[in-house]
Amino acid sequence: MASGDVDVDVLIVGAGLSGIGMAAHMQDKCPGRSFAIVERRAEIGGTWDLFRYPGVRSDSDMHTLGYEFAPWRHEKSIADGDAILEYLHRIVAERDLARHIRFNTTVIRADWSHANARWTVDIKDGDGPARQVTARWLYLGAGYYDYDTPYDPGFDLSAFRGRVVHPQFWPADLDYTGKRVVVIGSGATAVTIVPAMARDAAHVTMLQRTPTWMFGRPAKDRLANLLRRILPERLAYRLTRWKNIVMQDLGFKRARTRPDKVAKLMHDRIARALGPQFDRAAFTPPYNPWEQRVCLVPDDDFFAAIRDGRASIVTDTIAGFEAEGVRLASGTLLPADIIVTATGLSLAVAGKIAISLDGEPVTFSDHFYYKGCMFSNVPNLAVVFGYLNASWTLRADLNADFVCRVLNTMAEKGALVAVPRLPAEHGLTVENVFDFSSGYLQRALHLMPQSAKTWPWRLSQDYRRDRRMMQQPVEDGILDFGRSPGQALSDARAGADRAEAAAA
Repeated sequence: MASGDVDVDVLIVGAGLSGIGMAAHMQDKCPGRSFAIVERRAEIGGTWDLFRYPGVRSDSDMHTLGYEFAPWRHEKSIADGDAILEYLHRIVAERDLARHIRFNTTVIRADWSHANARWTVDIKDGDGPARQVTARWLYLGAGYYDYDTPYDPGFDLSAFRGRVVHPQFWPADLDYTGKRVVVIGSGATAVTIVPAMARDAAHVTMLQRTPTWMFGRPAKDRLANLLRRILPERLAYRLTRWKNIVMQDLGFKRARTRPDKVAKLMHDRIARALGPQFDRAAFTPPYNPWEQRVCLVPDDDFFAAIRDGRASIVTDTIAGFEAEGVRLASGTLLPADIIVTATGLSLAVAGKIAISLDGEPVTFSDHFYYKGCMFSNVPNLAVVFGYLNASWTLRADLNADFVCRVLNTMAEKGALVAVPRLPAEHGLTVENVFDFSSGYLQRALHLMPQSAKTWPWRLSQDYRRDRRMMQQPVEDGILDFGRSPGQALSDARAGADRAEAAAA
């Protein structure tokens, strides 16, 4: 293969929200560029195909978790997993994207060659041998957590005689009808599972070490549904999407500036939903609202399960596991036939792909985020890590649009390389890449790229500001466009050969 040749211009890793979104953006904005999507699973959807636990749903409204270019058409704004998969399948079908997707394909490693200005990517199809493909750009849309190994808090469950399941690997044959269930955890997954299982189980207990801030809201957005009836579909979607973006942003910033006011609002809503059963201590975390992600409770279903006696909350720590259930530090035994360990995720950087530059491994914690999209001194590589205080897809859309603009600028300049240059003596002030206290985030800090206090070397949590900044010209004096030395030499030799042939 000649040094200038590649199998595909852009190799997209992952056929979830991020990867499918990037492919759609490329169709619209870079029609002359080739792309392919590699997906390790047998279906599209990523998270929404992996998670099959009862009640699985979005914890963001679908007018912002949906793409900016594809209106959400369902009546429910807080959607279940099947509706989200249906949305993704619709987009893939409408845009004929399936022919670009290679399923059951795992990316093992990717090495950038400065001489050839391309990525050589080792992939494995199913159980077959590894093979290589080359790409000019690598776009990582593989999500942010480890699909293979969830967080293990170190429980010794050997004495328990019942069944233990983790939400990330929900067994299709699990029958919990009439069973006593203990769900360990108090995050979004637990708050989703409890009311769903409580419909059929004898009783479901959510065992929490510490409470989580929760906020109830209707699953249906009445204004969105009204606008869809009276306005053109795309206009109604844009108005609803922007309304929700602004409301999310204002709510988050209000929580950071006046946490007492927001805490009271949340408590008041829960108290109305639970009535006399409201226990303030069970819903008062030891941190302020939005210092960790707030759990959304659509249609107050979690509170309804508690109010109706089908579910309950216990706040305590675990002393151990016995044959019949969970022994608490207080001495109480929580009887259980099934234990669900909703104890969290393990983060993974770059989809656990071994990234290297000319054979030298890239340690991402040594690099800075550039515009929440690329990394300092790493060429032709982009990644999606969505917002923690808003919908994941908001950043996915921003990043995909930015990379398309970079690709178009490269085409205009005849450039093969785009790299954010950061000198060794940069003088940047590092801040916590996650301004959140969540355990799964803090456990992964040592793995994460660095974030500075100043733009563009940061991963921020302010979508509206990011949107304004990302719309600035691509050529900012930091993103360096060029042809690799090896490629320039090859072009010069080819030009000399053509000139010599013409003279002859």
